Amino acid sequence: MALTLYALVQAVLLCVNAVAVLHEERFLAKIGWATEQSVGGFGEDPGMKSQIVSLIKSVRTLLRIPLIFLNSITIVLLLLFG
Repeated sequence: MALTLYALVQAVLLCVNAVAVLHEERFLAKIGWATEQSVGGFGEDPGMKSQIVSLIKSVRTLLRIPLIFLNSITIVLLLLFG
């Protein structure tokens, strides 16, 4: 299989799907990446871990409906063009 733009889009879609299905209590809490309730001081930059947890939460929240649509399009294209 040659590396095409469509293959690259599929790989990105699969990675975003993988992030979107991570369950906070089952997986993220076990490795210590659950949503932290502690609030840093004023003017302090959040750490890398809290930024990644925030990114995962944002992907799960905001991309739920677009992922359903993009996955449907990808499945139809794979069925039509092999």
